[in-house]
Amino acid sequence: MKLRLPALACVSASLLVGCALVPSNGTERRTVTVWLMKDSASAEFLERFTEEFERTHDDLDLDIRIQQWTGIGEKVQAALEADTPDGPDVVEVGNTQVPQYVDGGGLLDLTLESLRDWGLRDWLPGLAEPGRQRSTQYGIPWYAANRVVIYRKDLFERAGITRPPRTRDEWLAATETLDSDGNQGIYLAGQDWYTLSGFIWDEGGDLAREDGGVWTGTLDTLAALRGMDFYRRLQALGEGPVDADEEHPPQAGVFAEGKVAQIVAVPGQARAIVRQNPALEGELGFFPVPGKSADKPGAVFTGGSDLVIPQNTDQRDGAVAVVEELTGAKWNTELARTMDYVPNKTTLAGAVADEEGVAAMAAGAAQGRATPSTPEWAAVEADNPIKEYMTRVLTGADPAAEARRASRRITEALAVPLG
Repeated sequence: MKLRLPALACVSASLLVGCALVPSNGTERRTVTVWLMKDSASAEFLERFTEEFERTHDDLDLDIRIQQWTGIGEKVQAALEADTPDGPDVVEVGNTQVPQYVDGGGLLDLTLESLRDWGLRDWLPGLAEPGRQRSTQYGIPWYAANRVVIYRKDLFERAGITRPPRTRDEWLAATETLDSDGNQGIYLAGQDWYTLSGFIWDEGGDLAREDGGVWTGTLDTLAALRGMDFYRRLQALGEGPVDADEEHPPQAGVFAEGKVAQIVAVPGQARAIVRQNPALEGELGFFPVPGKSADKPGAVFTGGSDLVIPQNTDQRDGAVAVVEELTGAKWNTELARTMDYVPNKTTLAGAVADEEGVAAMAAGAAQGRATPSTPEWAAVEADNPIKEYMTRVLTGADPAAEARRASRRITEALAVPLG
């Protein structure tokens, strides 16, 4: 049992540790240790959460410890494998990281709580699916972020475009109109494979599929090829480099130069753009990545975090209580408003409706997906054949032949167990 001695004042604020005295009834207070990632939540949010949680759970104290993303995988894996009871009881992990921890058998099964108490059916699919293995839920969605289209309102108006496009065809037509007078209709780097993934999913395709426990790359399906063809047509309406991704150079900097009408990025990139070009203050707008029809936005890759509970926790009930509160409607919407995130449920999207960028992100998140739910996917990203495939197609190579080549490489990478 982890116990904390009575204290009269909180310890270092950098650890964001809650403080409380032993209750007057003499009940021992138990400490729940929570690992959260740097910048996932503000210090002020965590202080308020800790204060209320400890007030409403009079036998529990919180010890919230902030972690760095660099090297976190090895640190979490070591904690899950430890035999000692002094490790974390709740851990924040990236949504696409959950499968690697599930694979080692180190996470607690939270299926019952998810179905009975936590509203599993309303969760964003891009957060929920990576946290699930076969029908068992291990990762509980916490918050999401995904790409939208950031656009220049003044350039749209000047081109006679009175409202953001809602379908792919409208988007292509508008972008072609904007691609004139020395402006790029869109800046889309040739290796932005996350954006490509959304187009593939919209067509009914996948990056890879599993059958009987065996994963196979599927960029060579007709659906995936249609997604790549749309990417090719859109990317041609600007001057994005065909042999680099969106960070080389950083696309916010390119947009800030003032000759780009649109980029596909998370809404927070707008702040970076305005910092580099204050003249664009008030000129930036947001809309969801358009879908094939106007009734729903396009699919997008959903990033974000899940909360997990290590199998070796000795504070199971306390850990479950922390996850329930952090992912419940009250604190989840509070976090979304504070940090400009998408809440973890589609039913909570209205909580961020007054923020244009976040509202666009939330609309897209309802159609969100994540990368294939297998721990070996990390090997695919480490030597990413999708990027090479995209560059080859954009420079004139045969799409079908290149898709078969890339699919074989994905299949080979997924066949080699990590570790």
